Amino acid sequence: MRRATPLNRERYLDEDDYIVSKTDLKGRITYCNKIFIEISGYSEEELLGAPHSILRHPDMPKIVFKLLWERIQNKKDIFAFVKNLCKDGSFYWVFANVTATVDFNGSIRDYHSVRRKPSREGIKKIEPIYSKLLEEERKGGMEASGAYLQRFLDSSGMDYDSFIFSLQNG
Repeated sequence: MRRATPLNRERYLDEDDYIVSKTDLKGRITYCNKIFIEISGYSEEELLGAPHSILRHPDMPKIVFKLLWERIQNKKDIFAFVKNLCKDGSFYWVFANVTATVDFNGSIRDYHSVRRKPSREGIKKIEPIYSKLLEEERKGGMEASGAYLQRFLDSSGMDYDSFIFSLQNG
């Protein structure tokens, strides 16, 4: 499936909207709720079986997804501000919680994500950080981006989770 050309047109979630999806261990969508289908602009048939990265907006630094995958593969959940790309090229921001589902033996069965409306103030604060992370990625790859992120967190006196929650909760 061809990825859309990004447009400067934003879509918004309502306060009571929750986007829910599940993916298999390779990140292919196995479930998506109605709100996910509506806001993304894809049909359910287009989404099911597609890689979740079909929604990846080019403004998103790869280091965020590297951190996400490291956490969920270690059975730890993660929260993140994510800018997603719609089928028509518009975009929407979410405050995402991604976690692994484990079976009775403790093995990861799949991953699920619940996304909700993000704080507008949080978006204003994360956008320049994401821009800097992308700049670092262009210059030195994910290693440089990850180093910048760590320096930023160290200088703020917070770990990743504390920083993200401070953006969402004010």
